[in-house]
Amino acid sequence: MQADKEILKRVRQIEIKARGLSQQLFSGEYHSAFKGRGMAFSEVREYQYGDDVRNIDWNVTARLNHPYVKVFEEERELTVMLLIDVSGSNDFGTNRQSKRDLITEVAATLAFSAIANNDKVGMILFSEDIELFIPPKKGKTHILRIIRELLTFQPVHRRSNVQVALQYLTNAIKKRSTVFLLSDFRDDGFTDALKIASGKHDVAALRVVDRHERTLPDIGLQWFRDLETGEECLVDTSSATVRNQFAARYKALDERTSALLTKYGIDSVELSTGEDYVKALIRLFRLR
Repeated sequence: MQADKEILKRVRQIEIKARGLSQQLFSGEYHSAFKGRGMAFSEVREYQYGDDVRNIDWNVTARLNHPYVKVFEEERELTVMLLIDVSGSNDFGTNRQSKRDLITEVAATLAFSAIANNDKVGMILFSEDIELFIPPKKGKTHILRIIRELLTFQPVHRRSNVQVALQYLTNAIKKRSTVFLLSDFRDDGFTDALKIASGKHDVAALRVVDRHERTLPDIGLQWFRDLETGEECLVDTSSATVRNQFAARYKALDERTSALLTKYGIDSVELSTGEDYVKALIRLFRLR
């Protein structure tokens, strides 16, 4: 019972923060950045000089014996899909929160921005396999379920496989959608799946990092455990060679990921644990 109360409290806290951010900062940016499916018929009005003759409604014109044209407006409703990496590496965090905590806040903010614009929202949680699929729907109750799952879900697997998530997205979601892929991208074997998914959907990447993944602090001899494989090893962090090798491996993977996203025209931003993500999200919206 106490655990349930604590979960509800956390859901409420996330809801309040995410709803506030989406209403105050992102609704307008979101609306202009992620446009609707196209133009939908709205009404007819009398022909005016300069109107495109291709828009003349000949049935109404014949009936009223005066030229009328069709008026179109942007069809706003989108399907938004959140692809969330729940692999073990996202439990890591050294700056007031874990990467998973950050992902939860950002995903909730995006979800509230979407429903504020009358869009459907769905979610895919993935590790090395698909852990959970929530089909796209509208409404606050649906968004609160998504937040609850983000807070409480315990994945079966610990490793990450972005390719599996992208392949599932391509097969499960037939309608062109706006896709937010939130991951630390510690896996880079997803070239083919990304090419196909980005051709079918509008994909944006949110790369979640922690500052100590880039540079290893000098804290002497320490045991480290890989959060995805469970393997442990003793590391001499006082060694400059060890620290340089650690930084070089991270930089190489980061550069490969950046090059891949750029190759397929995918907008991306980096979000760091314990830091304000508002500017990064606005920058992502304005990139579009």
